[in-house]
Amino acid sequence: MKVAANIFWIIGLFFIAAATLYGFWVEWTEWAGIPALYALAGMSWMIAWYLNVTERKYGVGPADDADGQIADYAGTYGTFAPWSWWPLGLGLACAIIVTGLAVGWWIFIIGVIAGAYFTFGWVYEFSRGKYAH
Repeated sequence: MKVAANIFWIIGLFFIAAATLYGFWVEWTEWAGIPALYALAGMSWMIAWYLNVTERKYGVGPADDADGQIADYAGTYGTFAPWSWWPLGLGLACAIIVTGLAVGWWIFIIGVIAGAYFTFGWVYEFSRGKYAH
């Protein structure tokens, strides 16, 4: 994970440089692309930070082990529900939110309410009903 973290640190630096250069190029008058590029840098650094924290918590992964084998990646990566409908609803809620940004605030509010409902449903999917732990 160390190599991947370093790559994301470098990508973040690239986006900072690109945003600054772009800002000077458009004389800081364009307010969609400049913040978006800075946000990309921040998101890249968030991923790099997460990878660094994960490596400190779990140690060196198979990708960073010089003697690592493909079989070292075997095992369980998490619990996933293949029968779950919550992600589909959350995706539709996100589509409603984006539509609301273009059409009207009342559609946006409906999307936010639907998004909260589907997010809570997905998070607490294994906390109730037949599959409760």
